[in-house]
Amino acid sequence: MTNAAIETRSLRKRYGEKLAVEDLSLTVRRGEVFGFLGPNGAGKTTSLKMLLGLVEPTGGAGTLLGAPLGDRATRAKVGFLPEHFRFPEWTSARELLRFHGRLLELPDTIARERAERLLGTVDLLDAAHRPLRGYSKGMLQRTGLALALLGEPELVFLDEPTSGLDPLGRRLVRDLIRAERDKGTTVFLNSHLLGEVEATCDRVAFVKGGRVVRERALAAEGEGVEFEAVLRASGLDADARAGLERFGRVLHDEGDEVRLSLASESALPEIARWVVERGASLRHLSADHVSLEDEFLEVMGADHRPG
Repeated sequence: MTNAAIETRSLRKRYGEKLAVEDLSLTVRRGEVFGFLGPNGAGKTTSLKMLLGLVEPTGGAGTLLGAPLGDRATRAKVGFLPEHFRFPEWTSARELLRFHGRLLELPDTIARERAERLLGTVDLLDAAHRPLRGYSKGMLQRTGLALALLGEPELVFLDEPTSGLDPLGRRLVRDLIRAERDKGTTVFLNSHLLGEVEATCDRVAFVKGGRVVRERALAAEGEGVEFEAVLRASGLDADARAGLERFGRVLHDEGDEVRLSLASESALPEIARWVVERGASLRHLSADHVSLEDEFLEVMGADHRPG
């Protein structure tokens, strides 16, 4: 069994003259929570549809749980909560889950047991008998989340799962995602709420212009937390400046100031020694944690317009 829940190489999608996805190349490991980030129009929705087998790629290739994209048997192992959904409003949440249990070809006793358990997990048991027409946006969102998990999927796609939820609802979703990860479920999360992503995901990919432009591990994985170091020194020659690249990615180099992206603050003493040993006068050296929002803005660039 491959360790990759999702693997794509140069996946492309063109609609006529419009290239919606130029190069989707990524690997999502089994059992991780993976964030998919990008501005409106970056190709995230089209990418999601290709991964789910809802649209056929124009080029490239990929696998889902070890099978080619679009494999029908594999879909039974996949859960999906779309950003925009419509449920028959005359049904109750309990009826809706039991009906979907039959679509999944679950035995009736198992469908009923899972429906009750999931309704309790998303805090809807007291409203499970009521028609959906009386549900709030947050209650409908939690109903959709229960539906996505009904088949006990190995991989679940969540598209803006905390949309319309209050802080208590967002906390419930975070706890549920972590519980799924602890069971070994792979979670593919698309969200504009970067604070939620940072608190939940193990890794994220940044998408811009229809291609993955950067990946980053987050604190939940215990490694890869990024810091931005600010160094100010006089007498720093070209060779010394070039040598700083051994410690991290150079973000800015102008005058007496250099800014570096670091994986750890532990590199600071080595940077200080490097600068001093090359005859420069070190005046300032510090590092601050780079938030996901800061990095998102940096990756997208100052010229990117709000969605």
